[in-house]
Amino acid sequence: MKIRILACLLTFLSLSGSLSGQSYKPKQLREATIEQLQTAMQAGKLTAVQLVQLYLDRIAAYDKQGPYLNALVLVNPNALTEARRLDSLYKITGKFVGPLHGIPVIVKDNYNTSDMPTTNGTLAMKKSIPPNDAYVVQRIRAAGAIIIAKSNLAEFATSGQVSVSSILPGYSRNPYDTKRTTAGSSGGTAAAVAADFGTIGLGTDTGSSIRGPASHQSLVGFRPTLGLVSRDGIAPLAMTNDTGGPICRTVEDAARVLDVIAGYDKADTVTHRSEGKIPATYRQFLDKDGLKGAKIGVFRQLVMPKNSDPQVYALFNKALDELRAAGATIIDSVRVPELDTINKSYDTIPQLRRDFNLYLANLGPNAPHKSLASIIKSKQFHPSIEKTLTEADADTLAPEAHKGWQKNMGLRERLRTLLLRAMDSTGVDVLVYPSFSYPPRLLGDLNTPSGTNNNALSPPTGFPAFSVPMGFTYDDLPAGLQFFGRPFSEPTLVKLAYAYEQATHHRHPPASTPVLGKRKKNAK
Repeated sequence: MKIRILACLLTFLSLSGSLSGQSYKPKQLREATIEQLQTAMQAGKLTAVQLVQLYLDRIAAYDKQGPYLNALVLVNPNALTEARRLDSLYKITGKFVGPLHGIPVIVKDNYNTSDMPTTNGTLAMKKSIPPNDAYVVQRIRAAGAIIIAKSNLAEFATSGQVSVSSILPGYSRNPYDTKRTTAGSSGGTAAAVAADFGTIGLGTDTGSSIRGPASHQSLVGFRPTLGLVSRDGIAPLAMTNDTGGPICRTVEDAARVLDVIAGYDKADTVTHRSEGKIPATYRQFLDKDGLKGAKIGVFRQLVMPKNSDPQVYALFNKALDELRAAGATIIDSVRVPELDTINKSYDTIPQLRRDFNLYLANLGPNAPHKSLASIIKSKQFHPSIEKTLTEADADTLAPEAHKGWQKNMGLRERLRTLLLRAMDSTGVDVLVYPSFSYPPRLLGDLNTPSGTNNNALSPPTGFPAFSVPMGFTYDDLPAGLQFFGRPFSEPTLVKLAYAYEQATHHRHPPASTPVLGKRKKNAK
């Protein structure tokens, strides 16, 4: 089986000619995993330089021409140089520098990179080169990853619905149907990973923005427990909710990324919660039989016929059957009766002004702007976010000084208590529900229901939630199944999500970005 996988991989690796003196026909690059690529490197059949070039060729063909996905802000001009350095080290030592050696990664353009601009999607920050890498970026570089590109996002990460910014003209487009949204704000990362512009991706999630794009692009998206992954060096939106995490094509690849980025960082004090709660490796929980004996709670409050697309609703019920077939016991359903009341009771308290001004202060003397007010004055941002920015900057109170702050914190704690009580009383390991109850909307459509279920549970509690492919509706429109767990239950989520993925294999690559030289004329 391993020989067959490797042979299949190598047939694809010759998009630009000969590797190691042999010629192969293109076949499998798009869906190659970390393990497959590194196995090929160890066998002497692939170098990091060759791999980077293969992805660069796909970016050139599909991002700003062809289907015009518009997913990337900047292709790293030094990617091949870094690949050559890694190849040289491997040739000398015979060892990988780390677990992501030679792996090209798509990084959302709100992660600081000291050798490239970090724009946060805004034209006002086009020339902002941070003095230091974000903590997560430091970790992936140390593990041997190569940043191949910075990806587009909803500007300031303000929208979970679309990925549109002032740094690029137009929307990022969904490779499964380029008339439709990628979701936001990490939609550029998700579109790029789905289209194989890189092996793995990094996104951020304040309310929806890892799991939403993962769902809309048939990908795996991990929103980890708040405190598992450092936010240092990531442009903030609301630090009570913000976190980073992987967006990948497989659960195994996402687990490999989580191994690298999880951990304590003194620059982000919330990560002290993770101490003593991180396993030696999350890969030890990749068990294809992991659903046997598992108890899965169905959270139907988020998916009812009256508030769901009929095809997504049917697909979710089919997913429950698939979970049963894989050995799980389904508890249908688990409820938190106060959920709607709690979600309607929060006061709106902007955190952007305080958090973003602190971020700007850490960019050093060469930062193009020193305050949010300066960015607003520049007018160099997308018109759609002007109201959000101006209202946030006009609120000069510290978030904690607002009358409603303590009420909000109390509601969040109440929701944590109720969710844990509901899960414990029914004995379930996780809750499941669709990441979206509706398919991806058409670009520009902000009137029909988005159907997002991503905001309701994980962001206000800080509990982890993973989205994995659940199948397709209508004309090949992806849908995602979300696994929601207790704090720091990532091992359980990895086990169950992986077992579901392996039992179903729902993901397939988009038709709009096929192997080079074989693009269908009628592909969307």
